[in-house]
Amino acid sequence: MPVLPTPRDITLIGVPVEEGAGTLGCAMGPRALRTAGLARALRSLGHAVADAGDVTPVPAAELAATAEARNLPVVAGFARATRDAVATALAAGSVPLVLGGDHSLSMGSVTAVADHCAAAGRPLFVLWLDAHADFNTRETSPSGNLHGMAAALVAGEAGLDEVLGAGRATLDPRRLTLFGIRSIDGEERALLAARGISVVDMRLIDEFGAAVLIRRVIDAVAAAGGHLHVSLDVDVLDPAIAPGAGTPVAGGATYREAHLVMELLHESGLVGSVDVVELNPFLDERGRTALLLVDLIASLFGRQIWAHDASGMRSTLG
Repeated sequence: MPVLPTPRDITLIGVPVEEGAGTLGCAMGPRALRTAGLARALRSLGHAVADAGDVTPVPAAELAATAEARNLPVVAGFARATRDAVATALAAGSVPLVLGGDHSLSMGSVTAVADHCAAAGRPLFVLWLDAHADFNTRETSPSGNLHGMAAALVAGEAGLDEVLGAGRATLDPRRLTLFGIRSIDGEERALLAARGISVVDMRLIDEFGAAVLIRRVIDAVAAAGGHLHVSLDVDVLDPAIAPGAGTPVAGGATYREAHLVMELLHESGLVGSVDVVELNPFLDERGRTALLLVDLIASLFGRQIWAHDASGMRSTLG
């Protein structure tokens, strides 16, 4: 019989931002995840779930949008509000579960977690589950869409300091792992190499398997006594099983690969904060992608078919 996980306090934070993306529709993502039964699934596992509602953007009228940073004031407003909401949840000892919205919201969520970890003297690691690297800057981005610059901002790349202001903590790029990658822009590729960022593309997953590679991440975080932030973009999944993505790329993670990653992350006990981003219900098929994401989050927080011992072998003893 499955064993219920250790109960945790979880705070749902909706961020209905879509202005960082090139396709509209992500603003409906938080509502879709709620409608698909996210809170109910987590409570069924014994967790205490509080829904903080959707954030209200903090005014950023001093900023101006440009072709290199489209919709910058709106995106910055959501990022600032997200940072504040995540910081509040962390201060209360709760696990922030941020519901997007496009990936630009991670500018705020990861910054809040970085500030929290810096104050606690604990290293922050980020697992970026995505088809795209999201490590462009104003200078390298071919589109100017800010969701493609989120990882670069949280890792301290220059050019968007005005989004969250000076004095914020940043992520050590060597503690960022991009996982499931299958689309990298040309200049972005050079920047990733220069910063020493770990890129686990689908070629590596095909060759070595998701379990081996995710355990490498887990082992590094555990050895450092770190906090692991998981930023899950729906387009890490193959579009055949997750059609509700605005920037789909063929050849993504399968249903079982994704669940295995979530299950291993849960078993590690290291995940302290989570983003779920880029769900676009307008492109979905009868809620199919939203329901899959709810299942994956449930696996991340302890849903399992059967209890397993430390060696991974199924226990047959009572």
